[in-house]
Amino acid sequence: MGKDGIVNKPLADRSGIATATRVVVKVGSSSLTAADGRLSMPALHTLVEILAARRARGQQIVLVSSGAISAGMTPLGLTGRPRDLATAQATASVGQGILVARYTEAFAYYGQRVGQVLLTAEDLIRRTNYANAQRALERLLALGVVPIVNENDTVATDEIRFGDNDRLAALVSHLVRADAMVLLTDVDGLYDGPPGRATSRLVPQVDGPADLAHVEVTGRGSEIGTGGMVTKLDAAAIATGSGIPVVLTSADRARQALDGENVGTWFSATGKRKSARRLWLAHAAQIRGRLHLDAGAARAVTDGKRSLLAAGVVGVDGEFEAGDAVELVGPDGVVARGLSAYGSAEIPEMMGKSTDQLRGPEDDRHPRAVVHRDDLVQVRVRLRRP
Repeated sequence: MGKDGIVNKPLADRSGIATATRVVVKVGSSSLTAADGRLSMPALHTLVEILAARRARGQQIVLVSSGAISAGMTPLGLTGRPRDLATAQATASVGQGILVARYTEAFAYYGQRVGQVLLTAEDLIRRTNYANAQRALERLLALGVVPIVNENDTVATDEIRFGDNDRLAALVSHLVRADAMVLLTDVDGLYDGPPGRATSRLVPQVDGPADLAHVEVTGRGSEIGTGGMVTKLDAAAIATGSGIPVVLTSADRARQALDGENVGTWFSATGKRKSARRLWLAHAAQIRGRLHLDAGAARAVTDGKRSLLAAGVVGVDGEFEAGDAVELVGPDGVVARGLSAYGSAEIPEMMGKSTDQLRGPEDDRHPRAVVHRDDLVQVRVRLRRP
């Protein structure tokens, strides 16, 4: 039993969010932006009021907030979201200070403190950075502070970035060992088709990938935000696959979602907490190439949880070195990610050969697997798009 009656135990359903110890809340740019593109202070204050009430009950809240670029557009005289990286970085630099200042003022009205945490993908790739970020967030929470997390757009590059705050929120949920994640967006939940289509219906609960087989989603979000429903479902998959359930709903239903009421879409936890290394490999590692597998090898690394041997490799794409992350592609698509034990220049000569053939008649050494099972993690097949 935690402070003020808050309990820390696995959540069986959405009602458990009301008494969860620690919740990560992500709010998108579209939920914080007025029609004219400016940061909407009424929307921000409404959200803060809700989160402050949860915090006053003893619940720990980590807020992953978009809106920095949106907040910086008006001061810089921009009429639309920047398309090039340099302008986006400059706009984020201006807007991040404005956004955090507004949050600081709003939470201070309720006697609560906030702390800014800017992360890059590098912080979840390198073990030391990961530990530092985890330690900082834990200390902020222990001090009663509400961490406000955003991607550090000012220094992030195209080559190494989260790309959207939905994915960042899922990785932060794992980082802080959250009991649940709440994704707030501009639609009230997941629909089985475009929400504007008359025949589309709300999907109230998702217990696993099979429940998404009939779902049709789009990739692009609003003009202000960077992510559509695809990014939210990817984020939900990251979180639930690590044992963290998710509620997806609109920002105007944030209070009901945090009170555990029946709103939006509930994604049940489907897996157990992964090690930081496996989570990084599955969702944050920069992929340098692809290894194409025959059907038998694809089954071996998925159903059989075996290492990938050279005999099952039928093709190589990209240029990479030993130790780089690669995707493993079977006949039906990507099945796993792993760290290659060999560079891309070495593998073609090995493809299709058995261990004995690779070893040679006078060589008693056992050749390494192309990808060892300890360096391999399965990934889910992506949802279809229209």
